[in-house]
Amino acid sequence: SDNGPTNNSGGGPIDGLVNVISSKSCGSSGATEEVTALSGPNGHINFLTCGINGTGWNPPLINIKGIVTVDLSAVAYQNDSAFANCQDFVATFEHYGSQYGIPAILLASFAMQESSCIPSTVGGAGEQGLMQLTSDKCVGAPNGDCMDVDFNIGAGAMFFSQLLDENDGNLLSSIGHYNGWFQGMTYANATAAAHGGNCREQNNLDYLHQFLNGWCQNINTYEHNPPLGEYFNLNVCN
Repeated sequence: SDNGPTNNSGGGPIDGLVNVISSKSCGSSGATEEVTALSGPNGHINFLTCGINGTGWNPPLINIKGIVTVDLSAVAYQNDSAFANCQDFVATFEHYGSQYGIPAILLASFAMQESSCIPSTVGGAGEQGLMQLTSDKCVGAPNGDCMDVDFNIGAGAMFFSQLLDENDGNLLSSIGHYNGWFQGMTYANATAAAHGGNCREQNNLDYLHQFLNGWCQNINTYEHNPPLGEYFNLNVCN
């Protein structure tokens, strides 16, 4: 179901739409109160992916306090929650969210987007666990088990915190980077792997919209009708 957005302690403007610090010549955010196939309270997909179809991705400047989200603990235990798979891990998301100054809903949204919040998930390039950590982020895992839930969430939160620092708080840059995006990435860059040996290594061009206007609103990105997105470039891998 399409649960309406509510603001939490992690941020979000009073009027229920994203607060953009700088559009970087990307124009209006195109934010809508209702979530649609292409838009939502955190902006239109063309705004979030600004430049992808031209000279390269040049994301607008938005920080954590400017986005609209729900509160994880308020929605996770609802019968129709998009975060049903994450119920056993809410306290851990909240713990590391508090430690790194990141709303727990963002960490849980990464887990849903990356692994459907299933701790045993192994990605196409060997990424591990809930947060789909690459091998370099698994150093120090207890008994070498990178799927250990506490370690996995903590390491994912630390990595995202580092991305925020490296990107001067730009949330879009940081979320995109988590999925392998980079400043100046073009459509051709993002989809190149579709023509190579591992189709699943493409960058999901609908990632930002699905993350911010799907999971962060307690909407199941994978079950929403109509589907959230415009590109669906990973579908060619099925």
